[in-house]
Amino acid sequence: DVQLQASGGGLVQAGGSLRLSCAASGFTFDNYNIAWFRQAPGKEREGVICISSSDGNVYYKDSVKGRFTFSSNNAKNTVYLQMNNLRPEDTAVYYCAADSAKPWFANTGRQCAFVVKGGTNMDYWGKGTQVTVSS
Repeated sequence: DVQLQASGGGLVQAGGSLRLSCAASGFTFDNYNIAWFRQAPGKEREGVICISSSDGNVYYKDSVKGRFTFSSNNAKNTVYLQMNNLRPEDTAVYYCAADSAKPWFANTGRQCAFVVKGGTNMDYWGKGTQVTVSS
């Protein structure tokens, strides 16, 4: 049974930091693109960061570049999203998701690039964790 469980959300003041975790069970991250998405009230879900399974390259939504970073602990089958210098507009429910390589993309990097530019079709989704940034 495949599961993704995100945790680590909370309330933080603008300029603060949070680290989200996403633990996987039932599969290993190695062969999947892993992405973090967020959805703010009244807005569509958007991809903010994606790591390509084939080469480890990380793709960022422009608004989070320089502030959000991705890391992983393969031994724990867990990935992390470190969020620094948080802004009120980062307030959202954050989700982790996994996606196997799709043949209609030239490579998993292109697949990740699509995610951070609006793609939302992923094989597996975790339940979200709320991040609230106060001004």
